[in-house]
Amino acid sequence: MEKKCSFCDAPLEPGSGMMFVKRDGTVYYFCSSKCERNMLKLRRKRRKLKWAAGAKE
Repeated sequence: MEKKCSFCDAPLEPGSGMMFVKRDGTVYYFCSSKCERNMLKLRRKRRKLKWAAGAKE
């Protein structure tokens, strides 16, 4: 199973990236600390960021 970044949808190579598990059991995978920081700490939406895959044009 190929995992993807929960924020930018970039594919994760085996043995790379980070896994974050919330208290309720939700699992997030991140390709970089940039994605982790934007989603969890800064609470940004990926559709508003041009560099993220789910951005609106």
